[in-house]
Amino acid sequence: MTEKIFEALKKAESLLESKELDAHAAQWLMRFITEKSSAALLADMQEPLTPRQKIDFWSGLNEMLEGKPVQHIIGEEQFYGYSFEVNEHVLIPRPETEELVHGALLRAEKLFGAAPIRVADIGTGSGAIAVSFKKERPNADVTAVDISEEALMVAQRNAVRNQAEITFIKGDLTEPLAGKAWDVVLSNPPYIAMEEAQTMSKTVLDFEPHRALFAEENGLYFYRRLAKELPGLMGKRALIGVEIGHQQGESVHALFSQAFPDAFIETVKDINGKDRMIFCEIV
Repeated sequence: MTEKIFEALKKAESLLESKELDAHAAQWLMRFITEKSSAALLADMQEPLTPRQKIDFWSGLNEMLEGKPVQHIIGEEQFYGYSFEVNEHVLIPRPETEELVHGALLRAEKLFGAAPIRVADIGTGSGAIAVSFKKERPNADVTAVDISEEALMVAQRNAVRNQAEITFIKGDLTEPLAGKAWDVVLSNPPYIAMEEAQTMSKTVLDFEPHRALFAEENGLYFYRRLAKELPGLMGKRALIGVEIGHQQGESVHALFSQAFPDAFIETVKDINGKDRMIFCEIV
């Protein structure tokens, strides 16, 4: 029995909604299965699925109904206009982190103009921050650090995928950065408090790496370490940018204010009006 695209989508979206999952993800899966753009999919809604497409779509949909992220099924996610491989070893890049990259690029231009700069991405995961920054500012010397060998392998493939020349180093937080003065340090560290796990969706909790999600000390552990360790690593004129949990603005701001008493430190809200980034400008 033939099944048209719009029929399959309508049924799939209803099934996802019934499990309180993202119904829009059905369209992502359909675009991947049919190899159509968003515009082409909209134009071809009356087109029947081939037998192979039908099998692949419903197989993927069944995985999604079990909570598996659509990005893991299709194997990629878009970030800052670039395509990134994602799997169970790395966090799926979020739109909020795009705002961190955008804010860092603007502030780096203000602080350094077009001069070459030395940049570090701590806890790089998929490499999304490092690769996007390098692509947008090609003369930057970018180093990406992660403690996970599996994550670094994904990040390295993403650098090749996007033709971005980046140095990758395995290590714990700032440890691999010692011995150099850094112009820009960016990080989206684990910041979810352990006790928040019970409120999180199955899609995140069961399929994304807990090492990249959770932090001790009510989610502040890595910010405390960064605030303690970064002062000895930054250049005389420098920029630090970190992503934060929406309730951590005051605490993280205070940590960096103590570490860099003469710096200009700003808590920045994301597009949803929630505290999401801390930028520390050292001048």
